[in-house]
Amino acid sequence: MYRRILVPVDGSETSNRAVVAALQMARENGGRLRLVHALDELAYLSGYEYSADLLKQARDQGARVLEDAQSMAQSASVPADGKLVETAGRRLGELVAEEARAWEADLVVVGTHGRRGMSRFLLGSGAEQVLRLAPVPVLAVRTPHGHDGH
Repeated sequence: MYRRILVPVDGSETSNRAVVAALQMARENGGRLRLVHALDELAYLSGYEYSADLLKQARDQGARVLEDAQSMAQSASVPADGKLVETAGRRLGELVAEEARAWEADLVVVGTHGRRGMSRFLLGSGAEQVLRLAPVPVLAVRTPHGHDGH
């Protein structure tokens, strides 16, 4: 049974679909979710004069994304906690694998389409990295063709 389910989130429709799928599995199996939002510091520290402000905005947005996903879990009566992880240029697949091992996840649920934030990593190579590097089974939740949340 999959009771400890890790879900990378970014606030996109695709990410939300992954959360919904994970919540359904957790509810059926008496499980819980660990929601992870990856923040690549290097993306905000590359020559911008106001990089500290941009980084703070990115952290605030990440916190909101995690809060929204936790609210979804609360509505579904599924225990969930969130973690904002600052990646500093590390690949999403490595980060997810590390978090899955550290938290002793049974399953990773990941969205495979999207346009904003972390989801840019999930267009192709990122999802493939997660599938290849995760130490546990991975459920890839696809957004139907033509539905990318915008």
